[in-house]
Amino acid sequence: MAAIIEVQGLHKRYGRARGVSDLSFAVQDGEVFGFLGPNGAGKTTTIRVLMALLRADAGSARIAGMDCWRQSVALKRLVGYVPGEPALDPGLTGGQILEYFANLRGGVDRAYLAQLIDRFELDPGRRFRQYSSGNKRKVVLIQAFMHRPRLLILDEPTSGLDPINQQEFGRLVAEVKAAGSTVFLSSHVLSEVEHTCDRVAIIREGRLARIGGIAELKEIKRHTVTITFETAVPVTVFEALVGVEDVSPGDDGRSVRLSVTGELDAVVKTAAGYPVVAIATHEPSLEEVFLRYYQEVGQEPDDVAA
Repeated sequence: MAAIIEVQGLHKRYGRARGVSDLSFAVQDGEVFGFLGPNGAGKTTTIRVLMALLRADAGSARIAGMDCWRQSVALKRLVGYVPGEPALDPGLTGGQILEYFANLRGGVDRAYLAQLIDRFELDPGRRFRQYSSGNKRKVVLIQAFMHRPRLLILDEPTSGLDPINQQEFGRLVAEVKAAGSTVFLSSHVLSEVEHTCDRVAIIREGRLARIGGIAELKEIKRHTVTITFETAVPVTVFEALVGVEDVSPGDDGRSVRLSVTGELDAVVKTAAGYPVVAIATHEPSLEEVFLRYYQEVGQEPDDVAA
């Protein structure tokens, strides 16, 4: 399988602040690729270089074999882009904005555009300034998908969306992947990445920390679980389980609180051996995951640009 995105030895600095340093990775044609890291790690800088919104200080970035800076006009015909912070004309309606982008691209399938508007339940008659943050996100998502691009580059694509529209986004990503398109996305929603991505790259302090299958996330993900029983249960039954840490009894004597790295299957099966009243889990955000990861390896991010 050929690579549609190729980044090699990429450097970008903002004065004394670091953007990215010696960053190299490749995204294969037809995959959904997650680009992850804490705030300030260099995700948005990388995306802006790919979109020719920033010029790299050194190294190369290519899309479909084209240099992202020198051949930016040609490669943009292949790409649908969702910026992290969209800035569109506040006086135009959502429909006018979509019409503008459709004409800019030489026309789109109107039936497909209408389908996207319906699926995301967008009112195209309201002015952009009147939209909530979620509805503004819908406009930029629709303009990115409506011309059925070969590659989608999405920076925090579901930020502000409600759970129903987040699910709709997941279905749409699955559809475009089945049709042969590639999706490159950054996200702070851990479950979104797990459910949509084939591979992930983790960027830390402007450098690539690790890259691989979705199992890479499971190795560093930690849930906080609180289990309440009808009667007291000894915490020792959970302490020996793989991935379980920081087991402690609750103040009421009938609950157990524990941290779990990886899958919850063993914890649930062990708890099922006792009369359970309730189970509550807290899934960390990606920011929480990476902050903990830095603390455990004894490193803190230094001053960076996005």
